[in-house]
Amino acid sequence: MLRELRPVVSLVAVFTLLLGLAAPLALTALAQLVFPFEANGSLIRVHGQAVGSALIGQDFHGARWFHSRPSALTATDAKGHIIATPYDAAESGGSDLGPTSRALIAHVAARIAAYRKAYGPGPVPDDAATSSGSGLDPDISLANALRQAPSVARARGMNAAMLLRLVRRLATRPAFGVIGTAHVDVLRLNLALAARPPA
Repeated sequence: MLRELRPVVSLVAVFTLLLGLAAPLALTALAQLVFPFEANGSLIRVHGQAVGSALIGQDFHGARWFHSRPSALTATDAKGHIIATPYDAAESGGSDLGPTSRALIAHVAARIAAYRKAYGPGPVPDDAATSSGSGLDPDISLANALRQAPSVARARGMNAAMLLRLVRRLATRPAFGVIGTAHVDVLRLNLALAARPPA
């Protein structure tokens, strides 16, 4: 019986070492060589200190900052006001509310009202009124960023045209001009603002 088991045990040991140890180590080493930024969590660092990830949105408060897309995980208080769940990767997930859901319609209406109150009357970009499936989007559409820019410029006492140029410079364009949409990473944009001397 031992003679019969020896080849099986040997094969299990060889494939465990090969596929469970050697292959993952080789892929990790290759990723570190070829894509070190992505392999290490796409962390954005300022003076060597990690301030966030390019893959996960953050909450920003106050008129001096650009604001991220609403988090998918929302709740309402006793008065029916929306309480946004902070961008927490441990709580990623969609709301699972369908297009005919009264709760979803109420959330969207409240977000539209809040957006117009903050940035004035006019069209509201889709991504300002709706949340993503993950609830962790780090980007907003270029249209959303351009709509927020005049209010942010006023709050910072800076030239609006200069801020609009900064937004356009940091925007990521669609791949090959057709795949995806123009968008802006909110953390990178706010870090660029923070790096500017005060007006």
